[in-house]
Amino acid sequence: MKSNLRQKAPPTNAPHAGTASIKASNEKALKHSLARKHNQSKSKMLRLVLLVFGIVGSVVCEDTPDIPAFLEKGNCARVGTFPKFDLRRYSGRWYQTDVIEIPYQPYTKCINSFYEYSEPLYGFNVRTAGLSPEGEHMKLEGKIYPTEKFPASHMLIDFPTVMGYPYEIIDTDYDTYSCAYSCVDWNAYKTEFAFVFSRTPENNGPATAKCKSIFAKHGIDFSKFVKVPHTDDCVYRA
Repeated sequence: MKSNLRQKAPPTNAPHAGTASIKASNEKALKHSLARKHNQSKSKMLRLVLLVFGIVGSVVCEDTPDIPAFLEKGNCARVGTFPKFDLRRYSGRWYQTDVIEIPYQPYTKCINSFYEYSEPLYGFNVRTAGLSPEGEHMKLEGKIYPTEKFPASHMLIDFPTVMGYPYEIIDTDYDTYSCAYSCVDWNAYKTEFAFVFSRTPENNGPATAKCKSIFAKHGIDFSKFVKVPHTDDCVYRA
């Protein structure tokens, strides 16, 4: 005799073993990825520190004042970390409006970056472009991502032709401005770069005003910044 009783279906919101397994697997993969990137970042940072130390040592040993322009006496500002940094909200196009000049940037005008968030990377694929002093459109492509050792707002610049500089978001509202700091110090010398980013290509806008205040609060001299021109002939193709 067949029973008319039907087995009760599990509630739709009950956890599924397969789902839990996939989530655990994803978390494990993310931790492995962050650990791998942390090891890579330590290697890049070590090479950078050795380079800076070598240059400083050479300068001191030779007793010459010819210190490269990107080196200066002093230590990096201790800027802290931006809390609960949301990588997804940070994605999209940003325009450099003010910057402490960077020797590895081949462009000086119309500088813009597109941050494409990558879930597997847990970071950004970044395309940065602008016009050189001769008016040539130039572009660099690389990655910027957090590592295991630091909070998400303290990231690593990973471009093929660039040393592994840190990239720290001091403050941002995601929609208007972002104030970023990149600095390495060693033996009383430092290489210090900083950026004002805006969601719109304008100089002297709200992003500049906000970041000027933020940098001053952290002891970063805003008189070292130069404006990045954004004029009618700019074409944004990053």
